[in-house]
Amino acid sequence: MAEIRCTLAREGEYKNAEFFIRMFQPDGEGELKMDNGTVFLPNDLYPLKKTEFRLYYTSHCSDQQTIDVYIQDNFGQVVQKTFSFQNKNTDQ
Repeated sequence: MAEIRCTLAREGEYKNAEFFIRMFQPDGEGELKMDNGTVFLPNDLYPLKKTEFRLYYTSHCSDQQTIDVYIQDNFGQVVQKTFSFQNKNTDQ
């Protein structure tokens, strides 16, 4: 399991600003979940209730995996972050 620590760096406090998160997995197989237990389904949009949170990625294959995480606000701004992982077999 890989832990990704996230902080939304806001450039201002805008009234009624809302933030959302979604993910895609173009390579590999795995599960991304939020620190509150929410398991993300690809391309589904989930509200972010806090500006500091953690994501947990669990691999479900032995190949290299890539996930694209998108954070967007209700004003149309989007930031994409891409994470790549290589599953390491610890049985050897």
